[in-house]
Formats: sequence, structure tokens, C-alpha cells
Amino acid sequence: MTFPVVGMVGGGQLARMTHEAGIPLGIRFKLLSDTPQDSAAQVVGDVVVGDYRDLETLRAFARGCDVITFDHEHVPTEHLRALEADGIPVRPGPDALVHAQDKGVMRAKLDAIGVPCPRHRVVSDPEDVAAFAAEGDGFPVVLKTVRGGYDGKGVWVVGSVEEAAEPFKAGVAVLAEEKVDFVRELAANVVRSPHGQAVAYPVVESRQVNGVCDTVIAPAPDLDEDLALRAEEMALNIAKELGVVGHLAVELFQTRDGRILVNELAMRPHNSGHWSMDGAITSQFANHVRAVLDLPLGDPRPRAKWTVMVNVLGGDYPDMYSAYLHCMARDPQLKIHMYGKDVKPGRKVGHVNTYGDDLDDVLERARHAAGYLRGTITE
Repeated sequence: MTFPVVGMVGGGQLARMTHEAGIPLGIRFKLLSDTPQDSAAQVVGDVVVGDYRDLETLRAFARGCDVITFDHEHVPTEHLRALEADGIPVRPGPDALVHAQDKGVMRAKLDAIGVPCPRHRVVSDPEDVAAFAAEGDGFPVVLKTVRGGYDGKGVWVVGSVEEAAEPFKAGVAVLAEEKVDFVRELAANVVRSPHGQAVAYPVVESRQVNGVCDTVIAPAPDLDEDLALRAEEMALNIAKELGVVGHLAVELFQTRDGRILVNELAMRPHNSGHWSMDGAITSQFANHVRAVLDLPLGDPRPRAKWTVMVNVLGGDYPDMYSAYLHCMARDPQLKIHMYGKDVKPGRKVGHVNTYGDDLDDVLERARHAAGYLRGTITE
């Protein structure tokens, strides 16, 4: 029996966990990684070290793969079109993925299909930013590089025309957005297959610290049922209209006046879906593998009333393994997921998942474990 080979571009933790989800199915993975030390390169058997920005490297890598997918959105769009012209299935394809690569393209498309977004416009210089601010409620406004930003990088909140100069120094297009007065951030995660089957996970609350996801609560507590349904339907509609194949994360603002606005899109497994590894019947990673291979999708329903994910960030305490004794003894239900990364301050090196019927208890257990692993909690 011949099992398919999934070509994964990018060697980070998302590739590592997607590979893990394919192992029980006998799915083989081939990895294009920046270095042999990358998170996924440590565990995947077939690793090619190379530059994803080089077309011939991509073409050579794609030979022998049944499908190409990604753990990031940075492969040049024109290279993906070339792979498709060579007859290589690319999922998500370039026509979909460009909406996660280019924020200007994304905003224009969401406007066209009637998806609510913050007020926005591509701006040309600091004076244009000032004009954009004057068209609304004035400063502050949010500026984003159109391509390349993640985890708070490439994003500025500016309070004056003088502060608006910094984003333009990179020489790339800049998108200006209103600074939304929001109650909290939500995320709607969906998965769609090539023939159009789609599933939606419960809408989650995502809490950020310094622009980086810190905690995810599934499902989002105290979220109006109608609003949750609207968010799921919105995400499913975006996936359909953009032709997404695989996992789509739709990051949302819940505003004080009861609306939901789309903040960002990600067309790959996403931090807001890590809870599903232990908290859902079928994880985001398993369903992404199924989708790119056009297999029937799995049940996304939660296994427990509450699941909480907390990211483990690097601190001044590099020996995280020695903390396992305390964490596992204190909470036998705790699930620890480490990425094989060197510990550096502020770097995502893993996450923990907890679940149960009492949200306060589940939150406390997850925060304690993540803090103890990092070294900020010592007892």
C-alpha cells in the first residue's frame, strides 16, 4: 500500500505538530526547512534544507510530493503559481494564500464580499496617515506593513504624524487601520477540503501580551450564542469565497457595541487552535492533514466543557525539563507540548493545555504550569 507524501514548506512548530498528526494515518512528510535544527526538522525523517524563496529549490523539493502545504505564508505568490503550472497540488493555493500574505489584498477582498472590518486604507507617507486619521476619530491609528508581519512584528500604534514615519523606513506598502475599541479578541477556526466540505471549531477567546498570544480559552466564555454562530458562519463564508483548502484562522475583534470585526487571516494551523490537540475530537492539525489530502474531515467538537491553552515563553530559566516533575505531579491531566527550540527570552518554546468543567480551575492550572516551566513561578 502506498501512502501519500505531504510536502511541508517551513520547519517551525506548526510543521512539527502537523507531522505528528499525520503519523497515526501513516502519512509521510517531506520538509523544506531553513536549518537542520528547526523544530520540525528534528522529528521529520525526510528533510531538505533550503531557501523557500528560491523557485528552483521549491521545484526540486516538490518532486516526489503528492501535495504541498505550509507552516507560514511567506513563499512568494509567483513561485506557488509556477508549482501549480508544473502540476503540483498546492494547498492552500496561491489565489487563496495571497489574502494571508498581503493585508491590502485581504482587506479589499473582505470589503468586496461584505465582511465587516476596521476602517482602513493603504497609505503612502506620514502625511497620508494624518489624512486617514482626520477622516475618522483622529490619532491614534494602527499601521501595518502589508507583507511579512507576525506576532506583533510589523505593527505600530501611532499617536502623531511624527510617529508615523517609522513604518515607511522598510520601503514596503503600509496599511492604516482605525484603532478599534474592543472588549476582547476572538478567533474562529475552520477547515475546508478541496471538494468544499468544511467544519468549524468553537469560537475561542485569545488574550495577547505585548502583541503575542498568551492564553486561549475554548469556547470563549460568556459569548452570546448568536454572535458565536455569526462568527463561525463568517469564517466558513470567507473560506469558501477565498477558495481556502486547509485550516483558516479568522482573528476577530469583539467591539463594545456588540459587533465582530475581522482583524487578521492565517491559512495554516494557528496558535488559537492549539487547544484542539487535547480539547477537540479532531485537532486542527489532523484536520489540516485531512483537508490537504482531500480526506473526509473529522469532528471538531470539544471533548470537555472548557479547554485552556497557555503559551510557554522562554525566560531566564533554560532547564525546562527539570520542571516536569513538579508540573506533572501537581496536575496529572496536564498536557505539555514542547517545540525543541532553544530557550530565549520571550520566544514561544511550547504550550500547555488543561481541560475540565470549572473554568477558573482550568485557567489556574494552565497558568501555573506555563509559569513554572518558564521559571516565573517557583512553588
